[in-house]
Amino acid sequence: MSGQRAGRRRPSRAGVAGCAALLFALLAQLTGCAPPAPSSADRFPDVQRMLDARARAVRDRDAAAFLDTTDPRATGYRARQREMFGNLAAVPLADWRYDLVATGAFPLPDGGSGERLAARVRLRYRLKGFDTAPVSSVQYLTLTARDGRWRISSDTDGAAAGRTGARQLWDQGPVHLVRGRHTLVLGTAADPARLRDLADRADAAVPAVRAAWRGNWPGQVVVEAPDSVGGMAQLLGSDDPSGYTGIAAVTTTEAGTAAAAPADRVIVNPDAYDELNDLGRTVVLTHETTHVATRTATTAATPLWLSEGFADWVAYRGSRRAPAVAAPELSRAVAAGQLPGRLPADGDFGFKGGADRLARAYEGGWLACRMIADKWGEAKLMAFYREAGKSGGGQGNAGPPASAEPSASVAPSAGAGTGTPSGPAVSGAPGPSGTSSGTTEDDGQPVREARLDRAMRAQLGVGLAEFTRQWRAYVKGELH
Repeated sequence: MSGQRAGRRRPSRAGVAGCAALLFALLAQLTGCAPPAPSSADRFPDVQRMLDARARAVRDRDAAAFLDTTDPRATGYRARQREMFGNLAAVPLADWRYDLVATGAFPLPDGGSGERLAARVRLRYRLKGFDTAPVSSVQYLTLTARDGRWRISSDTDGAAAGRTGARQLWDQGPVHLVRGRHTLVLGTAADPARLRDLADRADAAVPAVRAAWRGNWPGQVVVEAPDSVGGMAQLLGSDDPSGYTGIAAVTTTEAGTAAAAPADRVIVNPDAYDELNDLGRTVVLTHETTHVATRTATTAATPLWLSEGFADWVAYRGSRRAPAVAAPELSRAVAAGQLPGRLPADGDFGFKGGADRLARAYEGGWLACRMIADKWGEAKLMAFYREAGKSGGGQGNAGPPASAEPSASVAPSAGAGTGTPSGPAVSGAPGPSGTSSGTTEDDGQPVREARLDRAMRAQLGVGLAEFTRQWRAYVKGELH
């Protein structure tokens, strides 16, 4: 017996500690109580302090302090930053901050001296009098440590890996401002008449939208007017302007966000917008202003035919244009005996399907909303819009995440008679991330249709199948 006791081994204190640590780790994984990993700002406090000093220099309009955060050996980048700082002179800033989000964000090119970091940085800024919360923009920066200090040496090293971030208007040239009653127009063009025209039309759009959409929204619009379609693409985080050719305007939005969310930006493509006639320009800006107004009610559950059709319905609400004139592509299809068999799917609003298909999708959505207003009344149209946005439940109401690249709404079929030589005056495109206020493909379509069916029954008293039947008859009657 005693021999057995003497042979029994007792764990050492180190062994006990090791077992306790292992048990804690296992329990943490099971309970989700593991301590959070330190943030990049916590791991590199000197970097965050440099970014804080850079932001303070912008807020204080201190050019010397701002340039002190750039690498003196990166002469090209430093010169561009000097210009950018000067371009900001007229911009009414209420706030400006940087956050270090991540390091190792892209492969660093070979060469260069000193310790380097590939950083993902988030710029957050507010325009005085318009933004109630910060507008976010992602930047990919190369940071270099020299003589014990971190500085920024490049903002283009991530381009080879597709990490370009969004270029702001002040990255493109001096910013000129025109203020309206409800609007702020920022442009890089030194053409005050062009910017004033945008402000006047957006000013007229705000009361028109207020009369149609009885929702709680600030009643203000910020319009950005770059000099080219290439500048428009940069504002949307893309280096490929070809995807925006022929698109008159885009509304950036974070769908489903709270009323305190920042004002959306209406970004105008001067090439396409200048081709529109007077009515076309009015329709485009009213359509985009509608997206700004309805943002908090538009979610991932809202089908594009409803969000785009409603924006078109508001834009055309004050005009007396006959449906056959406002919907030329769908009119031609009906005349040829090609009555659509279903409501436009989200995929029909993609730009790869051709201008005719895109125009028919917008026109079909517009006629669906017009039918609701005619048969059930405008109040029911708005109630159905809200109900459809709530029908997703859970996280489906949140829309695209705030960290996503800007989602872009696709917009009005200004169509024939608006001065567009090649199809509709579309105002919107899928953003660089391919997101939108609805899904871009038909994944989970039966579930989405079931939710939409419930929303229709709750507000209109008919299901989706019966609504589609009535819509087909309405389209045929209005366009035949």
